[in-house]
Amino acid sequence: MDGMALLTVTVLAVFVGFEVVSKVSSTLHTPLMSGANAIHGIILVGAIIVAGQAAEPLVLAVALLAVVLATANLVGGFVVTDRMLHMFHAKKDAGQAAAARKAGGK
Repeated sequence: MDGMALLTVTVLAVFVGFEVVSKVSSTLHTPLMSGANAIHGIILVGAIIVAGQAAEPLVLAVALLAVVLATANLVGGFVVTDRMLHMFHAKKDAGQAAAARKAGGK
């Protein structure tokens, strides 16, 4: 494929991805984020393998950039999932929350 075809596929993928994700209801975001985290973990493993087998400096630089970006995406996905799951926890009443903060030294 030439450069213009690759750019066209990338732009179309961005538009399709945006449309698909924007139509997801809020109750499905947590399971979808968990699935996305698994996919990003596979991408991270692939980037590490490519970086380990890189023979040229340019390939190594791009592979290391891929490792850094995949790691940031993976960690960020888990942080977002954790925050979303905390939204579903039962809220403590004010007295229990204050006692818990006092006991924790905060």
